[in-house]
Amino acid sequence: MTVMVRDLPADERPREKLLTYGASSLGNAELLAILLRTGTQQASVLHIAEEVLARYRDRGIVELVNMAPQELAEIKGVGLAKAATVVAAIELGRRLSMKAAEHVEAVHGPEDAARYAIPRLRHEQREHFVAMLLDRRNHILAMRDVSIGSQSASVVHPREVFRLAIQHSAASLIVLHNHPSGDPTPSQEDVAVTQRLVDAGKIMDIPVLDHIVLGGDKFISLKEEGMVQ
Repeated sequence: MTVMVRDLPADERPREKLLTYGASSLGNAELLAILLRTGTQQASVLHIAEEVLARYRDRGIVELVNMAPQELAEIKGVGLAKAATVVAAIELGRRLSMKAAEHVEAVHGPEDAARYAIPRLRHEQREHFVAMLLDRRNHILAMRDVSIGSQSASVVHPREVFRLAIQHSAASLIVLHNHPSGDPTPSQEDVAVTQRLVDAGKIMDIPVLDHIVLGGDKFISLKEEGMVQ
């Protein structure tokens, strides 16, 4: 027998819990159930929300960011209207996180650079190798894609990085890239690419201050790890 949300005690229903205890008190399925609003005669809205999350369990709820409404609508009990609501809510959240990152005005260390870049790169399914271009006071002039690679590698040449630096009159730069796997551990290729860029920066008199590898909400600074000279 399927338990419907209306059969739950009032303080266990997702909407009522949110209003009483706040959104942070709800699990992912409960939050998603509020967006879906209603279930079917055969399944409660909580059950449908759990089905949606189970569909993407390999990468977790983050995978919803990459889902088109039509794909979500294929799940029984969702439909296009509900799928559009979910996708709209996720996009609002993504924009809010990117807006918060804009408050990073100057980079004083890898934490600042990562905080600026993570909202832009955490959901990408391919590697994006980017250059964060800084002025003499370490204010961010721009962050630009250098290359977009496969799920396992980015192809980077120093000329592309320093062409961007010259275009923006950058005094220095930080390079970053994401690992779609969520594991920010640098590869040997990452270390080799970084050293080539650091050496080129010395010749160009545009220092490469760091290479930061992002994985989900985590990051590793190659400079802090002593992986480059």
